[in-house]
Amino acid sequence: MKPIVAGQPIIAGRNAAAAANAVRAPSIRWVLAGLSLSMLLSSLGTSIANVGLPNLALVFNASFQDVQWIVLAYLLAITTMIVSVGRLGDIAGRRRLLLAGIVLFTAASGLCGVAPTLWWLVAARAVQGLGAAIMMALTIAFVGDTVPKARTGSAMGLLGTMSAVGTALGPSLGGVLIAGFGWRAIFLVAVPLGMLTFYLAHRHLPVDRVEPKADRAGFDAIGTLLLALTLAAYALAMTVGRGSFGPLNLALSLAALFGAGLFVFAEAKIPSPLVRLAMFRDPVLSASLAMNALVSTVMMATLVVVPFYLSRALGLSEALVGLTMSIGPVISALSGVAAGRIVDRLGAPAMVGAGLMLMAAGSFALSVIPASFGIAGYIAAIIVLTPGYQMFQAANNTAVMMDVRPDRRGVVSGMLSLSRNLGLITGASVMGAVFALASATTDIATAPPEAVASGMRVTFAVAASLIVTALAIAAASHVLATPRTGSQT
Repeated sequence: MKPIVAGQPIIAGRNAAAAANAVRAPSIRWVLAGLSLSMLLSSLGTSIANVGLPNLALVFNASFQDVQWIVLAYLLAITTMIVSVGRLGDIAGRRRLLLAGIVLFTAASGLCGVAPTLWWLVAARAVQGLGAAIMMALTIAFVGDTVPKARTGSAMGLLGTMSAVGTALGPSLGGVLIAGFGWRAIFLVAVPLGMLTFYLAHRHLPVDRVEPKADRAGFDAIGTLLLALTLAAYALAMTVGRGSFGPLNLALSLAALFGAGLFVFAEAKIPSPLVRLAMFRDPVLSASLAMNALVSTVMMATLVVVPFYLSRALGLSEALVGLTMSIGPVISALSGVAAGRIVDRLGAPAMVGAGLMLMAAGSFALSVIPASFGIAGYIAAIIVLTPGYQMFQAANNTAVMMDVRPDRRGVVSGMLSLSRNLGLITGASVMGAVFALASATTDIATAPPEAVASGMRVTFAVAASLIVTALAIAAASHVLATPRTGSQT
């Protein structure tokens, strides 16, 4: 038998994963490159399809309500599954599930690009949305696994930047691809990007630690199904009916409320629940989720309301509306990394408050300044609002994820993304309804400029009040003053 030299490491069994990690010694820069592309692709998938809807309605000889499902199927898949896939990553291994999600997203993108019928395309978009849910949930979770705590804010800021770039790039890239290569190109472009993302993730992400089967928690299939059905009912209640709240919306809302009650009851009884209800006793987590939803509701208002204001009240052409609307995402992309570095330097709790204060000022400015200064007033308000949003996102995500236990990072990351998605869905419905009500008209597209201007003022006054509410939540939970230590989330 060969003798063992003193000091020589013995590698066997459970130490194999640690040895593989040591050999791999991934560069943080390359890890972040893979994670950034993952975030970019999932955000691009959300925004790039919107610009193709008019063309797709003609190609498939379908109504606008039918082609809307190309967007809704993607969003519903993300919303209903993002918490569940985050938890599955905690149990089965985040690296292998993220790689599977990238493969799923890439393959589904190819299926979208060759779709012969509308409903083939809708089904492929739902599968693509499932892949995007995995990518969104686990990308943020991986920051805690791979990035030192001192650089967490910078990493979150970078991911926020890539999300903004994907959102901003979608409409312009989609328009160019449709004009040059046809509608199929807006989906097929994700295939080579997905392959590159898979290569970077496979090459540089650390391997999953192998846990004994006896130590692994079970997957909560009942909770997953109940949560998916509940979230689907809520999302549909907020989106069907095109702005009107009828009997179907009411029935779906009641179904969502009933489903939420069943979910809470089931989670209290299951030994290994999808979401541990005790997590919500953590004031930082509960406050962060609530603030995230409120902030996302306000940001959706800028996408839903502002185009009508720019075109109807200020009289801008479609081209100028598109150019003006791109200013916000561009500022967001430019300010994300800087916001993350500020969070690392000054601390997440204080920057949550600073970001919300900027957002409150920007929302209030949107309600009063454009009426006097036109497009210059709008741009000035956006220059305040958007960096505030990026600062809040970087600080809020950092505050939540920095001290989360490794075996809960996936589900907590999924909950953060879910709260954002629910805010976006709610914002599209509720803030749109506020705008229509304040404009005192049944058809915004033909409303007089004075009515649209009035709707703009009221809508963003409401938006400012929502941000003030988020500030109050932050203060009440001591997010602004008390560092988070010893979290048991």
